[in-house]
Amino acid sequence: MLAPDPDLLASSYHFELPPESIAQHPVPRGTSRLRVVGPELDAHRTVGDLPQLLDPGDLLVVNDTKVRPAKLTARRPTGGAVHLLLLRPLPDGRWAALVKPSKKLREGARVRLQRRGTDELGPELQIDGVLPGGQRAVAGDDLAAAAEAWGEMPLPPYIQRDAPDPADRERYQTRFARHEGAAAAPTAGLHFSDSLLQELDDRGVHRVSVTLHVGLGTFQPMRSEQLLDHPMHEEVYRVPSETAAAVAACEARGGRIVCVGTTSLRALESWHRADRPTDGMTRSTRLFLHPGDGPRLRCALMTNFHLPGSTLLVLVASILGRPATQDLYAAAIADGYRFYSYGDALLLL
Repeated sequence: MLAPDPDLLASSYHFELPPESIAQHPVPRGTSRLRVVGPELDAHRTVGDLPQLLDPGDLLVVNDTKVRPAKLTARRPTGGAVHLLLLRPLPDGRWAALVKPSKKLREGARVRLQRRGTDELGPELQIDGVLPGGQRAVAGDDLAAAAEAWGEMPLPPYIQRDAPDPADRERYQTRFARHEGAAAAPTAGLHFSDSLLQELDDRGVHRVSVTLHVGLGTFQPMRSEQLLDHPMHEEVYRVPSETAAAVAACEARGGRIVCVGTTSLRALESWHRADRPTDGMTRSTRLFLHPGDGPRLRCALMTNFHLPGSTLLVLVASILGRPATQDLYAAAIADGYRFYSYGDALLLL
């Protein structure tokens, strides 16, 4: 009997990360450390060095999804706390949401929004029927406006906040954010400041966008030991016709396509595998990039350092290989790199 391929075992992608390596707050845009790995380059730089690391004619591909301030706190009539995360609008005007404690809220239960850390109360919401995936339908007057007024940014649970930090409203959003619909930020894009983008423009680096609304499944751990048994989450994406044309033009002139974030890469690779349509239509993908089936589109990737046991880490290994990825992450921990959403970045050329 053949031994299982370690490249395709979930346990191969687990590692110990010291709590102090998890970034709790961001540094100013453009100042994070940047680990650079390429055929002729192995260096420790900063994100601000990107204009020197990229060439005129290269193409930067960014994700222009926008994060909703969709994390809400509410209070039951009995005084108990309720936590909601609005996910998407439903055709009837209600919203699908994750609600805790869901089992204590019967259909028709009413709760009132509360500003976390205060006694200030806001609009009333109604918790309705159960939806697939343990979600609930939530009704209320203009929930999008209620989220804007009362919501917090849906920071990942490893970022701890005793009370809402107004700075997260601006910092947990990229400069490219245009199309609302993400449950989390495409975090590699958080590194770019207006001044850095201007420097890249001046350098002659082109920039186009794709849209992939980051879903909660992005951070779902792999629960099957066999990678290929993992039920990959579905996300919707769009590659505009202008982006399709820009990718073809970059390839024709011999430039590099540089995907900012795993979401940009998944969108562009899904489009590439769908025979590169030029209609700009919205599509869906369950693409799982892993060793043995990595990107077929020739591109570079800028990304953050990812969670143990995540499909995002496996995606990095699909480019670098598993042993090199393990070595790189071990070195990053030893060198004091900051991990996860507000952390440092990695550039694979």
